[in-house]
Amino acid sequence: MFGAEKGTAARPLDGSRLHIGIVQARFNESITNSLASACKAELAALGVPDNGIVHVLVPGALEVPLALQALAEQDKFDALIALGCIIRGETYHFELVANESGAGVSRVALDYQLPVANAIITTENLDQAIARQTDKGRDAARVAVEMANLLDELA
Repeated sequence: MFGAEKGTAARPLDGSRLHIGIVQARFNESITNSLASACKAELAALGVPDNGIVHVLVPGALEVPLALQALAEQDKFDALIALGCIIRGETYHFELVANESGAGVSRVALDYQLPVANAIITTENLDQAIARQTDKGRDAARVAVEMANLLDELA
């Protein structure tokens, strides 16, 4: 490898100078509210100020990418976070929503060169969603802060 290794994993995560946008799907609201609570608590623990967080709600996972795009176009966020919950049903709709929302989230990140932590969880049943809601919310906050700091270093 040439030069020094880039990355923030070895250092404590510092969100004190960051502006983070959160887009939360309301569908499966008990799960997404828990995701959002865990995410916001972790952002606070990482030093992201309350006035550095914008939190918007959309109907479901398919609407998340459009709201992420609208936030990205404001050019004032260091990272975005996508929160949602898709639980498998008896039809193909699960795959459609999971695939399209995931592709849309990734497209926003790449199109705007902006970190987007994807915590739209996809599970087979409600029990799996409940088991993941807190950890995935915290993970999304940590990913957003780490990637925002990394991209700032690489700029």
